[in-house]
Amino acid sequence: MLKKHQQQPHVSVRKLYLLLPFFILLLPSFSQAQSMDLNQAWSQLLKVSDTLQAEQQSVKRAQAKNDATQDLGLPSLSLNANYTHLSDPLEFEASSLSSEGSPALVAGILQQIPNLALSEQDIFHASLQAMWPIYTGGKITAAQAISDAIVQEKEQQLQLAKHKLFLQLVDRYYALAVSEALESTQKKLLSSLQKHAHHAQKLEEHGQIAKVERLNADMALANAKLQYNNSVRQVEMANIALTRLLHITKINAVSDFVVSFDPLSLPNLLSITLSEHPALKLLKAKEAQAKSLIAVENSSYRPSVFLYANYTLYDDDSIISEMAPEWLVGVGLKVPLFSRDGRSGKVQAAKSAQLQARYTLAQTKQDLSLLVEHTYRQLLQAQEEMQSLQASMSLAQENKRLRDIAFRQGLSTSLEKVDAELKLSAVITQQLLAKYRYIQAYARLMSTSGQINLFIANSLLTEEKPS
Repeated sequence: MLKKHQQQPHVSVRKLYLLLPFFILLLPSFSQAQSMDLNQAWSQLLKVSDTLQAEQQSVKRAQAKNDATQDLGLPSLSLNANYTHLSDPLEFEASSLSSEGSPALVAGILQQIPNLALSEQDIFHASLQAMWPIYTGGKITAAQAISDAIVQEKEQQLQLAKHKLFLQLVDRYYALAVSEALESTQKKLLSSLQKHAHHAQKLEEHGQIAKVERLNADMALANAKLQYNNSVRQVEMANIALTRLLHITKINAVSDFVVSFDPLSLPNLLSITLSEHPALKLLKAKEAQAKSLIAVENSSYRPSVFLYANYTLYDDDSIISEMAPEWLVGVGLKVPLFSRDGRSGKVQAAKSAQLQARYTLAQTKQDLSLLVEHTYRQLLQAQEEMQSLQASMSLAQENKRLRDIAFRQGLSTSLEKVDAELKLSAVITQQLLAKYRYIQAYARLMSTSGQINLFIANSLLTEEKPS
């Protein structure tokens, strides 16, 4: 008797198809984080930033409008056609020329002349018309100058958006780097206090230290675990902030950083800022717009001269059409005498706009100078703090080393041992935060003076973790 083949379990193609979206959702969790230095992150941000894309489209829109204004001085040519239906055809009645005082003979003759058809009832006419402005009182030139200045304004708005995004990137990128470094510091502290708590328990079991010493070690370990967990959350939040900015899933920033930037000169920074900052160029563009607007309003007081021409393409065979010329050319002159559009008020408004832009430009220069000087002093303060903490670092490391030896030999308490660990961790944390403030100040100075590329070139990042 033949045994039936046992059916093997299988998954249908339809079930696999239904499970496909689930596997697709799981793919990002298995994707590896991208390693990016600051230059790569900046290039990525320039590609994916919706803010920059919007500003770039604004520039393109202004450029397209500017291209349109360049044609204002060219001649225009139009094809005109019209169709007209009359209630009755136009006719000439010779009898209508006679009057009561006309001789009978003349009246009789006029009565004998038949009516003459001048046009049909349906009239169609087509022609080419040309017009070329020769002189507009400066209105066209001023309009083109305003359009050029608007393009410059939009370009500087784009540069301001880039500067703002760059500072945002620096803050978030180095916030992730310093968070990772702080996490590493807390992890080392946790590991050290775990060993200390274990050692304290052994010493208590052998009666070498009191219970309070072991409890102190346990409390320090619990606090270290809490601080470490907080540092892990800080890394996660910093990573989320940076990845959202760069439109990527995961990112690995350099876990630490060595501050090694070229020294900066305050007079040089002020000089470059006051000549290259986009906000100043934007205000200069606004002042140029206001100046050209004055010319536009003043042009309404001046005459305009233009050439015009007309060429008939098609008309009917009526007598009136036959009498009309096939083409004509001429010169036109328009002199404004009285106007109800408030020309003088518009001129005064344009002059006020120019003065407003000029005063705003002067105030912005003062504000930028103050910003550069304030940020420069923040840079020096952070630099001095780093140098001061370097000496504190050496002292904290030596203090920890001696306390470790003394505790093992029973010459120091657990409280003193833990205090040495915490002091070293605090100095490392302060040093990292001082570096972060230094980099922030340096980035702001470079961004304000338009030297973003120089900042990126001078940023030296290493793979070593801080000790």
